[in-house]
Amino acid sequence: MFLPKYPDSPTPPPAYPHTVADQVFVRRPVPQISVSTGAVAAVLVGGVVLTALLAAVAVTAVSVAVVVLRSLLRDRHRR
Repeated sequence: MFLPKYPDSPTPPPAYPHTVADQVFVRRPVPQISVSTGAVAAVLVGGVVLTALLAAVAVTAVSVAVVVLRSLLRDRHRR
């Protein structure tokens, strides 16, 4: 009743079954990207400007912090 059923003529499966995925894939051509000197210059100038702005913000923050700390310390010494 629960015995397995075997095929009449057992043949081993092939060692390496050939499927559609075994075919060689066709390589698509890669689009050419050209970088002009104007684009490189724009990126460099943008980087320099952003770096200068960041430095200006940092210097301003340090200056404000020094002024606030000096005023807090001066008020503390007056009391």
